[in-house]
Amino acid sequence: MDRRAFLSSSAMALAASQLPRVATAQATPVGKPLKLGFLIPRSGTAGLFGPSSEACIELAVNKINAEGGILGRPIEALLGDAGGAPSDTVQAAQRMWRRDGVEAIVGEHGSASREAVAGALRGQLPYVYSPVNEGGYCTDGVFTTGETPSQQLAPAIPYLAKERSIKRWYLIGNDYSWPRITNAAAKEFIADSGGEVVGEEYHPFTTDNFDSSLANIRDSGAEAVLINLVGGASVVFNRAYASFGLDKQALRLGTLIEENTLAGIGAENSGDLYSVSGYFDALDTPAALAFRKTYYDTFGADAPVLNTLGQSCFEAVLFLQAVIEKAGETSIDAITTASEGISYSGPRGDVTMSGRFVNANIYLAKAEGTEFKIIENFGGIASGTTCSI
Repeated sequence: MDRRAFLSSSAMALAASQLPRVATAQATPVGKPLKLGFLIPRSGTAGLFGPSSEACIELAVNKINAEGGILGRPIEALLGDAGGAPSDTVQAAQRMWRRDGVEAIVGEHGSASREAVAGALRGQLPYVYSPVNEGGYCTDGVFTTGETPSQQLAPAIPYLAKERSIKRWYLIGNDYSWPRITNAAAKEFIADSGGEVVGEEYHPFTTDNFDSSLANIRDSGAEAVLINLVGGASVVFNRAYASFGLDKQALRLGTLIEENTLAGIGAENSGDLYSVSGYFDALDTPAALAFRKTYYDTFGADAPVLNTLGQSCFEAVLFLQAVIEKAGETSIDAITTASEGISYSGPRGDVTMSGRFVNANIYLAKAEGTEFKIIENFGGIASGTTCSI
C-alpha cells in the first residue's frame, strides 16, 4: 500500500466525516467571544492526525466554556488546514488574524510551516506551537509546548543502547528542518552511549517507495533505526520494513510514531518497534485516565484514537487559558511576560514553561500489535532550549 492509498483509506475518511463540529460559545460565559485559530493538518501526509486534533480542540473548548470561559469570555475556535505547503498555511493564518480577528493561534503542523507562519505574524500575535519539534529556536511570539530531541532522545537512546546492547544506528527522516536537526542531536546521544551512526538519509514527502533505503539499512548492519518520518510516509516505510524482514535485524525507534500511525502500520508489521513521547493513549496516570474517559465518553468508542498530537491541541488550549488569565489580557507583551514559569495541569500531568518551552514527563513505549505498552517513565525532562523573555 502506498502513502496516497493509505491517506485516502476509509478509516480516516470515516473518522473525519463523523466528527462533531467544533463548538463555540456555551451558555455560561457572556463576554465578547475570544477567537482562537487552530492550524491543523486536515489533508496531506499528516492528514491522519486531523480528526483526533479536531476532537481534542472541541473537548478543550467545551470544557473551558462550561467553566466560564477565559476571563469570562467564551472561546470561539476557528480551524484552518495546515496539511499543505507552508505558503498555504500562512494564508490560513493571515485570514484568521486579519479577517477573522483571532487573538491567538495554535499550530499543530510541520516545522517548515511554523517558520513561515511565525515570519508572517512577526511576533505580533501569540502563537502556540504544540507538536514534537526540533527545539533550538527562539522566535518572538512563539510558545512551544511539544517535546524536543533533548526530551525524547537524550533518555531513550542510552536506555535502548544499554537494555538492547545497541551500538549501530541508522537515521532516516523527511527532508526538512525537524528531522535533520533532531538527527544532529541524536548523533551526540548515540556517541555518548558508545554507539555509531552507520547511515543517514532524508526523503521528500512525495516518496512512496523505500526499497533502496531498506536495502541500505540491511547492508549497513544497523542494529537500530531512528525514524523521523511523518504520517503516511512513516506508515509506508514501516510496512515495507517488516516485509523486508528487517524487524528481525534492527529495532525501530520513532519520535512521531503515534497511535494513528501505528494503526496504519498494522499489527503484522510492528515487531520490535518503539516510540518515545510525552503522551500515549495507554498512559495510566490519573490525569491521563480522566482525559481518556471524557474523550471516549464524548465521542464514542469509534472516535479517532487518542495520540500525542491530538492531545497537544487540547493542552495548547489549557496553556492559553492559564497564561491569558495570569496576564489579564491577550496582548503579546503581556502573554510573553506571564508565560515565564507558568504551570498548568493536563493529560501529561503538571507542565511548566521556562524560556517559552516546557518541561514535561517523557515515556518510552513498545508496540504490541496496534497498541502501545509503556515500558519506561523517564520523568520530567527539561526542553534543552531556553529563550529570553
